[in-house]
Amino acid sequence: MTIGINLNGKLVQVKSEPDTPLLWVIRDEIGLTGTKFGCGAALCGACTVHLDGVAVRSCQTPVSVAAGRKVSTVESLSRNNTHPLQKAWIAHDVPQCGYCQSGQLMSAAALLSTNKNPSDADIEGAMSGNICRCGTYGRIKAAIKSAAAEMRRA
Repeated sequence: MTIGINLNGKLVQVKSEPDTPLLWVIRDEIGLTGTKFGCGAALCGACTVHLDGVAVRSCQTPVSVAAGRKVSTVESLSRNNTHPLQKAWIAHDVPQCGYCQSGQLMSAAALLSTNKNPSDADIEGAMSGNICRCGTYGRIKAAIKSAAAEMRRA
């Protein structure tokens, strides 16, 4: 079956069964590997993408749900680390192993798209579904605050 989605601003046609997880379509059919497979049960957040601007777990989202809608992956932030979140991630040395980082960034981007000045509680709530095995939560929070401040100045 052919399904059309708007992926990172480009219309793409994919040939997948309607119940195929969006994660596998993005990675295997389209070839964008920034979105990671973590738990496969929508519990860890590594596979987070945006669907019409809302953070969703792509491992449990059937591609049919994305038909005709806007899907954004971590690759949509910037290719050269110029997005305020990417710059803040680097400045605060957030990544260690890096595996969860694309999902962390996408959850943070969804938060900052609706809240330009998040409190600690706002950040903790928005990021609560993202697990970092390396435990860099403090640096993640600091990076989100820095990115928010930069975005408010822009």
